[in-house]
Amino acid sequence: MEEVFKISDPRVLKVVAHPLRVRLLGLLRADGSATASELGRRVAESSGSTSYHLRELAKFGFIEEDPERRDGRERRWRARHLYTSWDNDEMSATPEGREAVKIMQLRQVAVLEQAIQDHDVADWPAEWLMAAGISDHFVRLPASAVHELTDRVDDLLRELTARHAGAPDAEQVHIWLAGFPRVRPSGENQEENR
Repeated sequence: MEEVFKISDPRVLKVVAHPLRVRLLGLLRADGSATASELGRRVAESSGSTSYHLRELAKFGFIEEDPERRDGRERRWRARHLYTSWDNDEMSATPEGREAVKIMQLRQVAVLEQAIQDHDVADWPAEWLMAAGISDHFVRLPASAVHELTDRVDDLLRELTARHAGAPDAEQVHIWLAGFPRVRPSGENQEENR
């Protein structure tokens, strides 16, 4: 599996921004290959619906048939990449690109919300209760520092994943990183905050 699918066409990003498609892609990435029927049961949709959306994901290069695991009657699908990536600056050149990025960001927040809903502290030992959670920070940084933070977190995640590969106590963990400049109250201009 390749690491990143870099998208430069907003139309391709909008393909995966569909709520069911992004969910199906996430399941294939997290849990491995599956048939339309198996995925349909997981997302409470008909196999016809999931099959259609899987074909759309395949048509645009997000997933492929799994040649290593064949099911006699039904195609098995697998994700082609671990991550989907795009350049916000490149996408912001058109209204369609800005809309696609906004939709994807909202989908990511919806996945975060679902992960929080699904997390039941009664199901986890104390060390996971101490590790799991969310924090938020208000800091003053230039855009270059936020970009550096993202790069350093990505590098650290790769390092930690490699170091703990095969650890018996490792779990699949959702990690989110977001940074947005704060919207200023009306009447407050940028120069007043410097």
